[in-house]
Amino acid sequence: MNRRDILKGLATAGTVGALEMGAPPSPVAAAEPERVERDGLRFWLETSLKRVYPNSPPGEAVALSFPAARNEKISLQACFRNGQTNSAVVSCEVLGADGWKARVRRVGFVPMAHLDTYVPKEEIEGIGFVPGLCPDPLYPEKKVHVGPEENGVFWISLVVPEGETVGVRDLRIKLTYEKAFGYVDFVPFEPWSVELPVRVDVRPLVIQPRRDFPATNWLSADSIWEWYKIEPCGERFWTLADAYVRNLVEHGIDVVYTPLFNNRHEILERPAQLLKVRRTAPDVYEFDFDDVRRWVRIAVAAGANHLEWPHFFTPAPTSARYPQRIFERDSAKIGPLLWAPEIAATSDTYRKFLGQFLPAFKALLEEEKVLDRSLFHCADEPDGDVQMADYRKARELLRELAPWMKVMDAMSDPRFATEKLSDMPVPSIATAPAFTASGCPAWAYFCCGPRDRFLQRLLDTPLSKIRMSGWLFYRLGAKGFLHWGYNYWFVFCTSKIGDPFQDASVGAWPGMPYGDAFVVYPGADGPLDSIRWEVFAESLQDYALLQSAGIRPDDPLLEPIKDYSIFPKDADWLAMARKKVLG
Repeated sequence: MNRRDILKGLATAGTVGALEMGAPPSPVAAAEPERVERDGLRFWLETSLKRVYPNSPPGEAVALSFPAARNEKISLQACFRNGQTNSAVVSCEVLGADGWKARVRRVGFVPMAHLDTYVPKEEIEGIGFVPGLCPDPLYPEKKVHVGPEENGVFWISLVVPEGETVGVRDLRIKLTYEKAFGYVDFVPFEPWSVELPVRVDVRPLVIQPRRDFPATNWLSADSIWEWYKIEPCGERFWTLADAYVRNLVEHGIDVVYTPLFNNRHEILERPAQLLKVRRTAPDVYEFDFDDVRRWVRIAVAAGANHLEWPHFFTPAPTSARYPQRIFERDSAKIGPLLWAPEIAATSDTYRKFLGQFLPAFKALLEEEKVLDRSLFHCADEPDGDVQMADYRKARELLRELAPWMKVMDAMSDPRFATEKLSDMPVPSIATAPAFTASGCPAWAYFCCGPRDRFLQRLLDTPLSKIRMSGWLFYRLGAKGFLHWGYNYWFVFCTSKIGDPFQDASVGAWPGMPYGDAFVVYPGADGPLDSIRWEVFAESLQDYALLQSAGIRPDDPLLEPIKDYSIFPKDADWLAMARKKVLG
């Protein structure tokens, strides 16, 4: 049955389809529903894989039809263009989706002053609209007020229940023109609605939880207390922390980073350090893990499979040269650094600290029953001969004092694999094939780059390309995925909190591309999702789909995926592949 037949059936059954609500079905309109227009407003539907900008030309899709597994989250967009001289208020709701956890959110727009650099034009979304406003944040609102010659967009999420009956489910997206405003005042008129049909073909396959592929995205606790202007580790912080951790897990991130102590190279006034520690005598320390314990319990309650702990030594550009910057801290405030920031990583001072800290830390992990679910780091992104030598010394110190601790670190030089310096290396997607070629299992990460034709999830990365993430991880044998930028809202490498709604490059374009530093925005009581975050989560869901369907990584279906830069990048391939997997 084609789209036209579906619409004829809906119109005949009394469903509005391409007609305004309450109008008698017109055989001509039902047979030729190429546009839905009334009073200067035009309505259409989009999939979740195309951005709709404020001035995008209106689409033609008045109906959508697609297959879905059971226990799958699916998304689409409902759009309208206001061609009037008045402004227009339009609301959106989903009809016929009882039991499907339907959620409607308004798509917001954020300024993007430039396209990102060093990306081929054919692999950018937004040329002609950027510089300009880019769709990204999702607001928990079911109404939008737009001006003349402007688009309004709603993001619609649906969860197909695990026990849903196999077969076709017909839904309707109802858009209601509620108000109009002229020069100043409300323009009187009778509200009216249209309904656009969505057909979901529910297949027998039930998506099972993803297995054996941990994924992490670093949560910035200090971004939370600086943006909301609250006390670190006060009750308001804990309420927000719970919301942000749950958001991570709900989006397929099953590893929760724990800010045991500061993980940034710069010295901050209020660093993210849950550990309370004080020096009671020269080189003698007392530890209080109450806040750490509370964080762990929030993560476990949210459904995290793993806890991730910060690096014990400084990150790039001085990777493993110095000890991590750890501060004295009591319940009320952050005190001075426990040692000068430039002392050697393996100095007696730090060795004595670790000799006391590591046994106490291990005891905490055992008490909370998360030792075997913990992921540890030595130092972040060592590169070159000097840092490689520093890393060897730092890793050996940890191995001596904590032989129970296995470490994983971002490191893209294949020599780290051949020398087995890390128990689980995390190479950039640009060099991951070299680790595979050396027979070394490895995670994968991207951060600011590589760009060119590589996988990314920036504000101008095509959404269909972002949606390929899970397919690439599955096909290319990555053992896990790491990204740093979940909610980093600081002006880059400073202690000044920025404004993610105004600058998604955190003040560092072009080195920091738009969208790399964060995928959620600060809402009133927790995170606001972004379009990129929703699509990336659905890519991780696709990973679980492939597992649940028993598709092998070497299946001919996945043969077009060659590496992290050469792979199908269009929505048509995704639609074809999903249909084959769903059967």
